[in-house]
Amino acid sequence: MIDELRQVNRLLVKLEENLPIVASLTPQAAATLKDQTPGDGAAERYQVTAVHYLGDEGGIVCQLDQGEGGKNTIVASITHLTFDRKQPFAREIAAYQKNRSARLLRRAAT
Repeated sequence: MIDELRQVNRLLVKLEENLPIVASLTPQAAATLKDQTPGDGAAERYQVTAVHYLGDEGGIVCQLDQGEGGKNTIVASITHLTFDRKQPFAREIAAYQKNRSARLLRRAAT
């Protein structure tokens, strides 16, 4: 099992209670998005408008809205996002990201 379900559930509740939340794509995710949508490019900041858990394989994903009437909505793994460290739940997000990434690396190594 990759995710600790109690940690996931607690984090999902906190995220849902505080929507919308401002987030940014990691540099790698922004580069991938730019490659997939030439000309558009990635925004610096997005509004997280929804969060979902896609099970152990997908983890927590966030629906990101760039504005403009919802025309530029994307879905990204929470592990590919950065959040303001001043958010009251920033530590929980960072802990989830760190734990999930480490477990995925261990799983890939086996």
